[in-house]
Amino acid sequence: MTQTGAAARKKIKATDLMGRMMADYFYSLNEAATTRIRKVAWCTSVGPAELLRAMDFEVHFPENHGAMLGSTRRSTDLIPEANAVGYSPDICSYLTSDIGAYLKKTTPLSKAYPGITQVPRPDVLVYNTNQCRDVQDWFGWYAKELGVPAIGISSPKNVVDVTESLVDDVARQIQALVPTLETISGSRLDIDRLRETVTRSRACSEVWKDVLETAKHSPTPFTFFDGTIHMGPAVCLRGTQQAIDYYRVLLAELRQRIADGVPAVEGEKLRLYWEGMPVWGRLRQHSELFAELGASVLASTYCSSWVFPAFDGADPFRSMARAYLELFIVRSEKYKEQYLQDMQSRFQVDGIIYHDAKTCPYNSNNRYGLPQRLEARTGIPSLVLSGDLNDLRCVSDEQMKINVEAFVEQLMERV
Repeated sequence: MTQTGAAARKKIKATDLMGRMMADYFYSLNEAATTRIRKVAWCTSVGPAELLRAMDFEVHFPENHGAMLGSTRRSTDLIPEANAVGYSPDICSYLTSDIGAYLKKTTPLSKAYPGITQVPRPDVLVYNTNQCRDVQDWFGWYAKELGVPAIGISSPKNVVDVTESLVDDVARQIQALVPTLETISGSRLDIDRLRETVTRSRACSEVWKDVLETAKHSPTPFTFFDGTIHMGPAVCLRGTQQAIDYYRVLLAELRQRIADGVPAVEGEKLRLYWEGMPVWGRLRQHSELFAELGASVLASTYCSSWVFPAFDGADPFRSMARAYLELFIVRSEKYKEQYLQDMQSRFQVDGIIYHDAKTCPYNSNNRYGLPQRLEARTGIPSLVLSGDLNDLRCVSDEQMKINVEAFVEQLMERV
């Protein structure tokens, strides 16, 4: 995202460092899977990655692979492969894209990283249903296909308050994973190493939050579209020192941009919030569309989903449980409404965009009256855009452009 139709944008220098770091991550995964020198675990994106890393597993995140399939615009051709083996077109298009890629024996990793020919074969699959039930079915399919165990955590939904009883339940489920993981890894869990890993996850979370909050500055030095790219280490390298070091470099650069008056969007006139998943195959197009209209989409629930203030190395199991339970997607409509109101105030936004993703109901928060209730409370207008995270057959570029332009015009009349 170095250009818009209106003006050139300065490249974020830290992007090159992130690219090298992510390459190292994928090559390390590939080496572990091909040489079998280390065990490989597949993990859902807000699953117990800290536990897996502490037990010396290399960790692969299929949702990240799904996002790569979406951003490379390969998903639409792959989803029918999963439909053909029984998966509905209406379920998570991460799932159907990823299984479709497996069935077609293709991956965007092979183009991005020469020498990698396939995703790393797992020794164990570990899920957390805090995001949705689809991840359990997704990992269950691979468990049967590859003959490896799938184990996981069943999380509650519509949580109003994260009570001690809920934390106890999820903490016990995390602890119950340990014996199986010890058998697969061939070594006992070192509790001190787990404490260190959880502490690093907390540090990563804190610096990532600081990165996102540079967008409170006007004009913002960093957009939601930048965040979807730079969240890679927070997702894939949580619990490592490399992720912490990277975000410190990025944060320093963004603070320097603020000091130097370098905006993410030239001539910023409007500040917008994005609620829901990105349309991965349209990141650049959407970034340019909003920039050309003088609108900065500068904050989101999605990128903030990897901010975990509850992590505490002194109490690793319970703090992991609390962190995973505090996730926005797990919470009640009442909680979500208040959270979005607070975010609108914190980032001083003029409007909010809701992405109604056809195959992701859990991350589409416009379906039960929340936009109308929130607008009545705050007076901040909203727009619902119909689309999908990966399936571009659900996306009308022309209609989306018309709707965004009309919404921006409406907002311009108010400022």
